[in-house]
Amino acid sequence: MSVLICGSMAYDTIMVFSGQFKNEILPDKVHILNVAFLVPELRREFGGTAGNIAYNLSLLGGNAVPMATVGNDFAAYAEWLDKRGIVKTHLKTMPEAYTAQAYITTDMDDNQITAFHPGAMNFAHTQNIVARTELGPVRLGTVSPDGREGMLLHATQFSDAGIPFLFDPGQGLPMFGGDELKNFITKASYVAVNDYESEILMERTGWSLKQIAERVDALVVTRGSKGSHIFAKNKVYEIPCANANSLADPTGCGDAYRGGLLYGLVKGMDWETTGRIASLMGAIKIERPGPQNHSITPEQFRVRFKKEFRYDLL
Repeated sequence: MSVLICGSMAYDTIMVFSGQFKNEILPDKVHILNVAFLVPELRREFGGTAGNIAYNLSLLGGNAVPMATVGNDFAAYAEWLDKRGIVKTHLKTMPEAYTAQAYITTDMDDNQITAFHPGAMNFAHTQNIVARTELGPVRLGTVSPDGREGMLLHATQFSDAGIPFLFDPGQGLPMFGGDELKNFITKASYVAVNDYESEILMERTGWSLKQIAERVDALVVTRGSKGSHIFAKNKVYEIPCANANSLADPTGCGDAYRGGLLYGLVKGMDWETTGRIASLMGAIKIERPGPQNHSITPEQFRVRFKKEFRYDLL
């Protein structure tokens, strides 16, 4: 059974600032902000929410099907997907556009400033259609950051097709008002946000975390180095942060977590185990720079899981 991952495919240009943003940005001058950061380190990586989540799910042995619109510069990324065995059947090329591009600057505190060009992503609502008859057996879906209209449409299509899906608004959260976010939550089976996004979600909907959790099967709130909370069936599961061997780059950690989350859901695992799979995937990712440069086999993952959490992953 496959997981249909609706989101973006993007090239990430990642730059590292060897200082701290807080020392360069004066709070009382943000209304006339004009700053420049020297970034000696620069990399161009394969990224985007659909690509990253699919990559991590496939590492675990899951059947990931990314659905996205891409541009006329996608050839190198397509070759990478072929090498990883990730299907491209639901990637639609828009010859008049570039593939989405993210320009990410990270400081020494792992804070990030991102500029994003959507490019082909803006066509997602016209080119990517969720339809059970075309896709075959789909166990689960995601609505991850994508074109605004595409996210709205795909949520409705998943709901109409009776396919449970994870609402993963991420960087797309600011595009939606309170009523639209309520509509997403009502249609979704699961919601995943980080702690900052959870505050925005509560502010815009007027719902508390408890009220959001009551409307879905589970609400997942990641908290960085503090682990994560999973609100499900009137219970809060506290998921520890897995140990990382090094802290190379946080870019893509959230998507790695979601790849692990989807794997546990598809396999029907309990929330304690599902959350720990997700946590460990995030730790494995942070050990390598870029969102798709880490690698592990399912068997290697099981060995590391047992070492980390002291029980077998079945």
